[in-house]
Amino acid sequence: MLEKSFDPKTAEPRLYSAWEASGAFAPIADPDAEPFAIVIPPPNVTGSLHIGHALNNTLQDVLIRFERMRGKAALWLPGTDHAGIATQMVVERQLAAAGNATRRDLGRDEFVAKVWEWKAESGGTITNQLRRLGASCDWSRERFTLDDGLSAAVRKVFVKLHKDKLIYRDKRLVNWDPQFQTAISDLEVEQREVDGHFWHFAYPLEDGSGEIVVATTRPETMLGDTAVAVHPSDERYKHLIGRAVRLPIVNRPIPIIADEYADPEKGSGAVKITPAHDFNDFQVGKRHNLPQINILDDFARINENGPRDYQGLDRFAARKKVVETFEELGLLRGIEKTRHMVPHGDRSGVVVEPYLTDQWYVDAKVLAQPAIKAVEEGKTVFEPRHWEKTYFEWMRNIEPWCISRQLWWGHRIPAWYGPDGKIFVAETEAEARAQARELYGRDEPLRQDEDVLDTWFSSGLWAFSTLGWPEQTTDLKRFYPTNTLVTGFDIIFFWVARMMMLGIHFMGDVPFHRVFINALVRDAEGKKMSKSKGNVMDPLELVDEYGADALRFTLTAMSGQARDIKLSRERIEGYRNFGTKLWNAANFCQFNGCARAEGFDPAQVKGVLNRWIIGETVRTAQTVTAAIETCGFDGAANGLYRFIWNSFCDWYVELAKSILKGEDGAAKAEMQATSAWVLDVILKLLHPVMPFLTEELWRQTADLGAARAEPMLISARWPDLSEGLIDPKAQAEIATLVAAIGGGRAVRSELGVPGGARLPALEVVDASAEVRRIFETNSAIIQTMLRVDAISFVSAPSAGAVPFIEGADTYALPVAEHIDIAAEKVRLAKEVAARASDIAHVMKKLGNPDFLARAKEEVIEENRERLEEAEAAKAKLEAALARLEGMN
Repeated sequence: MLEKSFDPKTAEPRLYSAWEASGAFAPIADPDAEPFAIVIPPPNVTGSLHIGHALNNTLQDVLIRFERMRGKAALWLPGTDHAGIATQMVVERQLAAAGNATRRDLGRDEFVAKVWEWKAESGGTITNQLRRLGASCDWSRERFTLDDGLSAAVRKVFVKLHKDKLIYRDKRLVNWDPQFQTAISDLEVEQREVDGHFWHFAYPLEDGSGEIVVATTRPETMLGDTAVAVHPSDERYKHLIGRAVRLPIVNRPIPIIADEYADPEKGSGAVKITPAHDFNDFQVGKRHNLPQINILDDFARINENGPRDYQGLDRFAARKKVVETFEELGLLRGIEKTRHMVPHGDRSGVVVEPYLTDQWYVDAKVLAQPAIKAVEEGKTVFEPRHWEKTYFEWMRNIEPWCISRQLWWGHRIPAWYGPDGKIFVAETEAEARAQARELYGRDEPLRQDEDVLDTWFSSGLWAFSTLGWPEQTTDLKRFYPTNTLVTGFDIIFFWVARMMMLGIHFMGDVPFHRVFINALVRDAEGKKMSKSKGNVMDPLELVDEYGADALRFTLTAMSGQARDIKLSRERIEGYRNFGTKLWNAANFCQFNGCARAEGFDPAQVKGVLNRWIIGETVRTAQTVTAAIETCGFDGAANGLYRFIWNSFCDWYVELAKSILKGEDGAAKAEMQATSAWVLDVILKLLHPVMPFLTEELWRQTADLGAARAEPMLISARWPDLSEGLIDPKAQAEIATLVAAIGGGRAVRSELGVPGGARLPALEVVDASAEVRRIFETNSAIIQTMLRVDAISFVSAPSAGAVPFIEGADTYALPVAEHIDIAAEKVRLAKEVAARASDIAHVMKKLGNPDFLARAKEEVIEENRERLEEAEAAKAKLEAALARLEGMN
């Protein structure tokens, strides 16, 4: 017997253990089964589950459970990323907190050993949290970007790309984090708006005939200036192009050059050029063959290239000293307050410097061409499709990819240096030594490159390295290319594009056929979640409070492609109630003897109500199947919600009561068998979204009637229902009943008729013979559900009856004795006026270009939703008022 209610706290761990122990998460061995593979976007090994992970992994799980039930060899391959800078930071902080030596005190080998110790003890946190969410990954195939197999793949790729001249060493600008003393990727740079200043400096012309004024927010960088640029068409400076200024403090002559980078409309129209400390200036410097003078060391202190009395100063102390010196020299022309964006390391929190260093690079432009073509030709498609534009824009303007990091935790670059600086790139030190011996004619000491590879390099191989490459494994042959990648828009550049480039280059085919870009989860007001705002929602807390299924259903139902998700506890609670509604309906079925009948054939059902619910079940199965196939997750969830809550739990269960309590044994038996059949189909359709509750219902209803073919729902076959089971006549008949009862209930509610009041009749106006037959046949049900004493067939509504129209039919309810019609008209008119005022106010806002330009996107969206709600409420009130006005 079913328990009174579903208890997620006890059921979820028990069910998950049973799934895992059964081997259901592994792809079926059938060699003829169509493969369907998803590789997980590997979370950082340092990480904990956040709400974005919850959304992303829920959608992946919906897909994989769906395809598993469809009989495919479904593989969801899990794993974690070593997360170089993040993991190194965690362990360094632990060392500091314990009062132990720094990593530099420990030395590389001992420090890396400490990181491995931490990984062994704490690195599995997020994978255990994914289990709590219900993620049905094949944990037997779990990978880690630093495991032996993936490390071998990384070395092989590096060596091959170097041999193909697609990896090289170069001196270029990088994002430099002075706290960690490493280059970082653009993704690890956070732009923050801060208070600052524009300092206006005068640079005297070398011949003493005047000066040129430049402005900067970073005065210390002027120590590395190598030119002043003006626009070639700026009449104010045309006569100065080709001449020189004497750089103050440094006392070095630098040229005045013409370059379109200088904007005549900005400031003085002249800009200082520091190629070693600004990305735009670096490009200007390349165009004009300017010297690149790096004036900072790894800690962002002034180095030996700065004036003697500046050397060793921190960059901000140097900034203050530069400004003071310009003032003393009489060359400070003004200070202007400003708010501007300044790059910060997202983990260190310090200001990031554009910094000129020797690094390893990938020729991304060459690798990008086949990856662009693959999307152009539709070999890989993005959903929603507009993200292809983002992909193309970045790929067609791609820059060399800096892949080296000045860290100790990660894949150490497989390059060794000879005593003369000659570089030997090889998969092993032994191979490098053999190369050196061949060059030098003898053994020479070699030094391995100290740097490690960017984590995006190893994760760029994820779609094939996790399947065993470079070995030609069975998994690689069976599951590459994978089918679908589910990920966020923020890593299209950093991960999706790099997997495309490397997958095509090394495997000769795209790594996945479809990329689904999931939405961003915001708070209930549409604001981005952040710790500083205090609006972060912890998915594990939500699972504790509402159960994993309620959170999963909420995220799935709200994951529409058009907008971000506004998550609230009220929504999650509502979907928990949806699960409770289904549980109660199952309890009702069990209480009323509903059980699976041996050899039950839905095509042979005779009762109209049963034929109707079978048809609705078929329609829902079609809707859900088509939606999940196309990643329309919200369409699937909302279709399930409407069918289960409205069609099955409300209408079918309510309409069935009179038959289940009646004397007709054959009709009762058919309804009991039909109910059990529909409930089984519901559990299958709902399982990918709400796996725990459905599996528990499947388990607890196992002994009701005929045995099922599948003991566990996770391994059950997806419903494949014939279109022929839809009976249009039954659909029309029950739809007429549902419309009349639903419309009548709405009228009672809108006009404030007391809930317990019984009305004299439901009046059916000008009924056709078919409509009359439907209402005569089902009069008892209608009287009970609408709380009326009779069904009347009339040519026009009686006096005091409110008419309402549903479809092609007109009805009326006599309500005069239960409400004050005059007062109700006044109330409704006031409500309509109030809504009209709200609508006018919001429309005025949304029609104001200044408001649209200044307001945050979430505020604009909130107003649009408010307008939509007000218009819907007004229409409903106007309809109610019109009904009263139309009374006889």
